[in-house]
Formats: sequence, C-alpha cells, structure tokens
Amino acid sequence: MPHVGVPRGTVRKRRSLALLTAGVLAIPVLAGCSSGDEETARGVPQDIAPAARETVADGSTVNWAVDALPATFNAFQADADSATTRITGALLPTLFPMDRTGQPKLNPDYLESAKVIEREPKQVVLYKLNQQAVWSDGREIGAPDFVAQWRALRGKDSAFWTARNAGYERIEKIERGADDLQVRVTFSKPYADWRALFSPLYPKEITGSPDAFNDGARTTLKNTAGPFVLRNVSKSKGTVTLARNPRWWGDRAKLDTLVFRAVAAKDRTQALADGTVDVADIDAATADRITLARRDRGNNGQPLNHGPGSEITPAQALRSWAQAHGSDEDAAEIAQAAREKNHKAVVAYAAEQKALRDFAVRKSLEAAYTQLALNGESGPLADDRVRRAVARALDREELARTVLGPLGLPAKPLGSHLALAGQPGYKDGSGALGEQNTKEAQALLADAGWTRGGAAEPPKDTKAGSEAEKKDGKDGKDAEADAEKKTTDDAEADKDSEEETDKDSTDKADKDSTGKADKDSTGKADKDSADNEAAAERKKADQASADRDSEDSAASRDEGLYIVGDDNKPGAPAPATVGSASAVHVLAPARTAAVQGTALLRQAGLLGEDGAVAATDKQPGGAAGAYAPVGTAAPAPAAAKGQLGKDGKTLTLRFVLPSGPGSQSLRSVGDKIAVMLEKIGIGTEITKVPDESYFKDHIASGAYDLALYSWPATAYPATDGRPIYAKPEPATDGSLLVEQNYTRVGTDHIDQLFDKAAAELDEKAARELMKQADARIWAAAGSIPLFQRPQLVAVDKKLANVGAFGFAAPRYQDIGFKNRQAAGSPADRKK
Repeated sequence: MPHVGVPRGTVRKRRSLALLTAGVLAIPVLAGCSSGDEETARGVPQDIAPAARETVADGSTVNWAVDALPATFNAFQADADSATTRITGALLPTLFPMDRTGQPKLNPDYLESAKVIEREPKQVVLYKLNQQAVWSDGREIGAPDFVAQWRALRGKDSAFWTARNAGYERIEKIERGADDLQVRVTFSKPYADWRALFSPLYPKEITGSPDAFNDGARTTLKNTAGPFVLRNVSKSKGTVTLARNPRWWGDRAKLDTLVFRAVAAKDRTQALADGTVDVADIDAATADRITLARRDRGNNGQPLNHGPGSEITPAQALRSWAQAHGSDEDAAEIAQAAREKNHKAVVAYAAEQKALRDFAVRKSLEAAYTQLALNGESGPLADDRVRRAVARALDREELARTVLGPLGLPAKPLGSHLALAGQPGYKDGSGALGEQNTKEAQALLADAGWTRGGAAEPPKDTKAGSEAEKKDGKDGKDAEADAEKKTTDDAEADKDSEEETDKDSTDKADKDSTGKADKDSTGKADKDSADNEAAAERKKADQASADRDSEDSAASRDEGLYIVGDDNKPGAPAPATVGSASAVHVLAPARTAAVQGTALLRQAGLLGEDGAVAATDKQPGGAAGAYAPVGTAAPAPAAAKGQLGKDGKTLTLRFVLPSGPGSQSLRSVGDKIAVMLEKIGIGTEITKVPDESYFKDHIASGAYDLALYSWPATAYPATDGRPIYAKPEPATDGSLLVEQNYTRVGTDHIDQLFDKAAAELDEKAARELMKQADARIWAAAGSIPLFQRPQLVAVDKKLANVGAFGFAAPRYQDIGFKNRQAAGSPADRKK
C-alpha cells in the first residue's frame, strides 16, 4: 500500500532541509520520568509462513506489487523511496540488516566479521569480507568499493548529489588490511552507529564518479551482488524484473524471476483477483474481502450475503421484478436495465471473490509508527502549554483501538519516539508529559490565557494572532520574551509544583469564569424590555437566514473545508443526519478538489454505526430534545459549553489530512482527535488535501497546525532520530533550517543527548541516553506517538517465507512456492 503520510525517501534516509521560524522549548532534567521501567513485552511477531528451504520448490515467478516504479536505484538520492529500498535489497549488499527484533545483525553472506578493534586514540573498525563475495561481473567485493562510497557520501565533494551523509563525515580514512578483503576504517570521532554505514554497498563503478553516481544508477544497475540481478525495466508495463544471479555464492534463490509490478492502491483487489500479482500490501477493506472469500468457500454456490445486491430485501426484489414485467413500458425498461446492471455487478463480484480464495492475509505491525504532529512555529501551538493541553486531551488507547482493534492486532499506544515495542531499549516515556486528563488540559489552556469568554473580548493593544504579533515590533518582542521566560520558569519547576500550578490555574479559571458570568448577567438585567424585544427579533431573523443558508449549502457539505467545534450557535444541537456533515459547520467547500467528492466520514464519537447519537455524547439528564416532564429544561449539548478564545480570537487549529482512498484510517483517527479536542474547547479546521501534495505542500512547508504522518523504525536512533527532533538552526539568510523536524519544536538539550549517544560506544549507555532524549521529546509535546502502523499483506497461500515481515528484512533467496507449485503458480497460470 502507498503509505500516505510517510515522508518520501525516509525508509533508508532521514535527511532533508526546509526553512521556517520557530519557537524553542526548554525542558528540565527528566531522568527517570517514565511510566515504567524497561519494557519486557515482545513486539508482534512477523507473519511470513516460514518454511525450510528443502520444502520450497525451485523455479517459477513471483509478482510483487509496489506503489510505483522507483524514480532511482540510488538509495542515497533524495527521491529514493520504498520501491528503491525493496528492489535494491535483492540486488546489493546489506552488511547489517535488521532482524525480527529490530536489531542490526551481521550478514554472513558478505562479512566474516566486523568489530571495533581500537577505541583510543581513535575508533577503528575492521571489516573482514566473505572471501566468496563477488560482484556480478566477477570482481571481488573489496576495500576500493568502501573507499569510493565514503568519498561520494562524506559531503566534501558537492558534485555528488547525495541526500544523506550521516556517519560518513566522521570517517577519517579507509585503508586496505592484509588484502582487499580486509577493510580498516578509522573515525575522526567516535561513532556508535558504525553498523549503519555501507548499506547498501554500491560497486566503485557507480560511486567512483559524480556522473555515474548522479545519473548512471538512476535507471539501471549493471553490476550487483545479491541473490538476484537486474534483468530489465519496462516503463510501459510498469515492471522491474529480476533474475536469479548465476554468480551468487550464498543459498541459491528458489525463484527463477522476481517481478516488481507498479499497482495503485485502488487497483490491488482487482490485480489479485486477476492473478496479476502474488504479493501485495493491502488495506483493511481488501483484507476483509479476502477473509470473506475464504469463509464463503463452502457455501455450495449459494448467493453471497455481501457485495452488490446483498442489501436488496425480498420485498424490494419482488417490486423490481414487478416493475420490470409491468404494463408501463418506460418503467419496465428502466427496471430491466437496473436489474441487468446489478446482475453483472453480482457476477463480477462473485468471480473476484472466488479468485481471492487463493490468497491469505498475513498481518503484523509494520516497522513504522503514526504520530500527531503539532506545528510549534507560530500561532497557539507556539506556546508549549497549548501543545501539552492538546496532548493531554488525547485518549491514545482509543485511537490505537480505532486502527488496530478491528484487525485483531494488539491495540496498545506507542510509548517512545525512538524505539518500537520489541526493540532493545524500548521504554514508555510518555510519563514525562502525563496521561490523558481533561481537567489538566483545561487548566493548561487557562494558564495560557485561553478562556470561554476570550473570543468575545476585543484585542488588547495589538491584533490577535501570531502573524500580527510578529509584525508588532517591540510589543511582539516583549511578549515573546515573556513567553520564553515563562517557559523557562515552568521548565525549572519540579513535578509537585507543576501539579500545584495546574490546580491553581484551574481554580483561577473557574473564578474568572464565574465572575464574568455574574457581571454579564447583571448587565443584561439592566437592559430595558424594548431593547430585549428588538434583539429577540433580530436574533429570530438571523436564525431564519442561517437556516436558509444551511439548506442552500447542504449539497456541498461532502467536501472541502469544515470546522469542528465552531458553530457559533450556543445551545443549538449538532445535526445527526446520516450522510450530512454531522457535528461540523461547513465554511468554504473546496469544489476544485476532485478527490474530495465523496461524503464526509462519519464523525467519530458523535454518531454510532446506526446513525444514533453516541451514548458518551449525551449530557446528564437526557439529550437535547428528549422527552422530559413539563417544565424540565433539556441540557445543552457539548457545543454549548463554548469554544475557548483570547483577545477576540477563537482557539481553532488547522488540521490537515490526506483525502485519498488509502488514507481512510488516518481520517478516522483525525475525526476522533477533533472530537477529543472539542471537549476541552479547541476547535479544529479540517482540510483534506490530495495524497500526492499532502506531505510536500503542507507538512514540509509548515502549512498546518495539526497533522498525522508516520516515521519508519530504525536500529540507529542516535543517527536517524536526530534530524527529526533537532532544534532548528539559523541559516545564512536569517531563516531556520529544520532538517526533518517538521514540528519546528526542539531544544539544545535534546540535541546534546543525541550527540552524546552517537559518540557512545557502550550500547547500554547509549540506550540510556536515548531514553532521556525521548522523555524530553515527550515533554516538548511537538510529536505525540499514537500507534505502530498495521501491516497487511495479501499473499498467494502457496507461497512461503514472504508476507508481513515486521522489523526484519526479507531473505529473497528463500521465497518460493511450497509443495511443488512452481509450474502452476497463479501468476503463470492466469497470464
């Protein structure tokens, strides 16, 4: 499946630049701040139908779906993507692939040994290469290949267009050992993640010159050293074909050919049914169809109770038959056409379901996690108190259940930014921020100056909003200085005083709210009855006008921009009509977005599956409009509690979500988050954008307040995590470089912990430093991990050693058909 929200090219690289202005958050010492000790729970195991090599037949072809043909075969270029990683994994050396627990493991196909042999005065690593390891042209893999790759990636020669050089810039020199099969690497400063280097390893013919590196490896790889070689690339067919490598010295590949085929997410169900592909990442809907297909195997030809026509009742079927055979010729013609169309759809669906019986759904948790990103560059989220309030309003367990529960996967929220459950060093560090607590979230917002009456108050001296404040010169600078001082003071407080502060803030907010309510009530009592009558007439007219506007815009509520929690109608119940924009107020439909033509997703938490108002949203005493004894006032709905505001501006956050068919789960999670924030007085302005522009035009550019996207797991958090959480730094033109920290939230202390861990050669000590860094990242509240991504893979049920790999890299040479199915694989049989 295309992983919308995963930054392109981050499967193996994590280096990119963007420009911004950012606020900084200082965090106190948080060593030991965690919700628990070292985790002992194991991660979800991989699901690949493992089989011994002797039970796997030789020969045949497997077709494997990828999102698109790779833009480049050079994994170190900026546009390298998941297809690049998948294909080069079968062609090039990976010296330390990740194993099933997410740890780097020495690959004996290429290395006899690799270890640190000296620490003082400088770190020295000695690689001893497998004596049988050769490139496909027959030349042995050796020191010249290591030297050429180091020179290309160390960052000193700008002629090489490389997207990352992490670790290579720390190498001082590379020398030949006793022979070319021994490579001695000396570092200028210690580097704990040295195992991450030289993977994949390219031949010196590619890395030895800028032309070959920049252009030669984009469209082909003439010299490889894996169980397969690159046979051809067909853009017209959308395929990359690999063939068994005759010079491969390791376990001989079971397959004759391995074809990677570009298949869009929306076309994968059809491709599986047609036999076009044997292996494909799929979404939950396709997984459900495969499950139903296998369940229906023994129905003895009975009509399916799902799919087209399954919703037609016997009475409707009888009525349709009567119309088709009635005396009204026009009506009969229409009815007959509809019945014929439905019949064709039923037949096609049944045929697809029959073909899908040959597949199994293999599932695990992917080596990646989904987070809620809070953009701290400007606006309300530049205040760490508001970010922490957002984080503490979230029920992360409910969000995890939303995505993982229906799939039968463990629905436990992720507790770390730098490791996943099952990896060494995983520890739940969310205690540094605090558990979900609505009252604490409200107190944080009150302390930040956001109150229920704030939206009605006129701006104080300056215009409200971050952009105006930026332009206000001295006043803006003073406000910024006060905010920075406030942040520092808060950071230096201990946990007990912080809790007391939150309590005082709550009391203060309650007092202010009570006092304001009394004052307003007194003011209203002083108005004369004539003014009241006039106001009532105006209100009645305004309401009628609003109702007409609502009716006129009803047809356009299925797409575009809308706001949750900002209807400006205190006491008015939210609409609960199925198919309409329930619990939302449409502001400006984006008619130009063709991908948003489908109906709005059901607003999570507000409507049940049957369209009824969820019990959790009914107020004590009965929902608004419910039957009650005469004279009993119906309680106001949640929206009547009022949205928070400050200086005449409501607290509304821009929430950007992808709109494509492969992003349903992200949108469901986004809807639930919007409801959770509404309960503490934060409105969300949800904008759905095309998948292809979601990351580039919104996340990377900073055009959002809230967003959902994912980061891949890594065995090297000190190296790969630093650019994601690094404090933005000034550029020569006065702007800031963010690398991959798209939340624009970072601190010097976090950077220092990453740097210390990267130079710490003691693995246990390095992991402790990473836990400390994770606690501070939690406390900064720029990134809130939600859950590990699900991994669903449809696989021909006769295939072995392929499926949902979890952390581990595939062993392509072991993949094949069981029980002598090579000659009759579906891909061969149906072509």
